[in-house]
Amino acid sequence: MKLKQVSKILLAVLLLLVPLLFRNFNYGILICGFIGIYIIAISGLDLVFGYCGQISMGHAAFFAIGAYGSALLHKYLHLPILFTMVIAAVIATLIGALLAYPASKLVFHFLSLATVAFGEIVYQLVAQSPGGITGNFTGFYTDSINLLGFKINTNARFYYFALICVCIFLLMKHRLVKSKEGRAFLAIRENSHAADGMGIDVKRYKVIAFATSAFYTAFAGSMYAHYVRFISPETFSNRQSVMFLTMLLFGGTASLSGPIMGAAAVLLLNEGLRFAERYQMLIYGFMLLIVILLMPGGIYGIIKKQIDKRRVVS
Repeated sequence: MKLKQVSKILLAVLLLLVPLLFRNFNYGILICGFIGIYIIAISGLDLVFGYCGQISMGHAAFFAIGAYGSALLHKYLHLPILFTMVIAAVIATLIGALLAYPASKLVFHFLSLATVAFGEIVYQLVAQSPGGITGNFTGFYTDSINLLGFKINTNARFYYFALICVCIFLLMKHRLVKSKEGRAFLAIRENSHAADGMGIDVKRYKVIAFATSAFYTAFAGSMYAHYVRFISPETFSNRQSVMFLTMLLFGGTASLSGPIMGAAAVLLLNEGLRFAERYQMLIYGFMLLIVILLMPGGIYGIIKKQIDKRRVVS
């Protein structure tokens, strides 16, 4: 058996044993659950930013749509939570497609400003909703995920649920980027004019990338809502969008491993610097500068370079 296959098996076993390894450290399992949520959200952002080259600074809006959409559907229509999570993600997909269609003509800072504006609109809607259906700034409580009577109401149970979701979403992402659509994304990222000249429908594929990205991030948002079981607008401010982008750039773009590394590294760093919460945006700013100036490929890029060097030497 090859070393690569052995390492994958060992990693799978290790991931399955995490709740047992942290059985006396429940907070550690809690953090692992959040890492799973952010891996899905950042993988979605990677599709639109890393593969298609579209800058989004408002993905916290889709995170909010997923969270509030699922929680409100469950609260007012009493629908099963797993069902509301999918519905909320589909709603976010449709909104993402509607936003992407006119925004597909925008590039660079113009697109970035458009997504920032969209993020702010969604934030204001959930903070000052008509009739106070979202609880406005006070927020509201929701229930944990229920799978056919089996409640996912502990950190260990949610960890396994998140692990399954991460595997499904990463598999979907892998199949997408290896497909015709994925090759079109890369062509658009490298040179949209050349891609258009080659017969690629640039607008169509930009809309697909943005809509798919919205689905990923919204589903992650719905997971967050039913994991924490309480949501309020503070979680979905522009700061959250900055954190998403920091995670992606820190881990590395256009890869399966980059979002995993970025989500884990930044979240763990966040927890370590919780005492400096008021300086969170400053820390993110320094991290972005470090990535841009010293490690443009992120953690994944550095590891990949080292592996390629060893292959050349051997």
